[in-house]
Amino acid sequence: MMARDSKPSKAKKKHWWNYLGDAYKITKRTYSWLPWGLLGAAAAGIAFGVILGALTSNWIIWSITGVMLAFLLPLLLLTRLVRKASYLQLDGMAGATSAILENLGRGWDVKTEPVRFNPRTQDMVFRAIGRRGIVLVTEGPVNRVRGLIDDERRAIKRVAPNAPVNVVMSGHDKGQVTLDKVERAIKKFPKAISNEEVAALSRRLDAINSNNLPIPKGIDPYKTRMSRRALRGK
Repeated sequence: MMARDSKPSKAKKKHWWNYLGDAYKITKRTYSWLPWGLLGAAAAGIAFGVILGALTSNWIIWSITGVMLAFLLPLLLLTRLVRKASYLQLDGMAGATSAILENLGRGWDVKTEPVRFNPRTQDMVFRAIGRRGIVLVTEGPVNRVRGLIDDERRAIKRVAPNAPVNVVMSGHDKGQVTLDKVERAIKKFPKAISNEEVAALSRRLDAINSNNLPIPKGIDPYKTRMSRRALRGK
């Protein structure tokens, strides 16, 4: 009996409404007006259906349309706001950039741990490889991360001398982009290599032991238990 009770319970499966609830909680922590905003979006959908129904005298079709919009518009608003709220809540956390890179989507090979790390200053460089080449994303003041970038460039050049390397510096200083604009900055780079070259580059760079220093536990932004699906707005 005791052995049966000691078995770990299975994790409860989460459904779409659970993720929707997570997204709502995350967003409301940043935007306290969220409940009123969602109600306003729903009211706007119903009002749209009522107005067009009155103008066209086709109440059935536009009433159904209004009801659908009353569900769709709040969902679109929540989807848009949850990502911004997540970025604002992650901003300033060590390793927050890795959470952004993991949302780049298919076609990207992302290193979730920094490829370059200064344990004294907590400055980091993360790496992603995709059709736009190798993208290095930094965390830390511009004047301090330049050395880390140069070290990583030299390491890359040893195994892939012709690979295109782009740099995005995240932060709030001059010449940096804020966390919510990192993904947009990455996707502005032109496509330069094929999918086959992406795979080949990933294999080569995985062989680089570019960071022998221990990574502190504190850099994992997911220890805040933030839903990754909520971050993507799903």
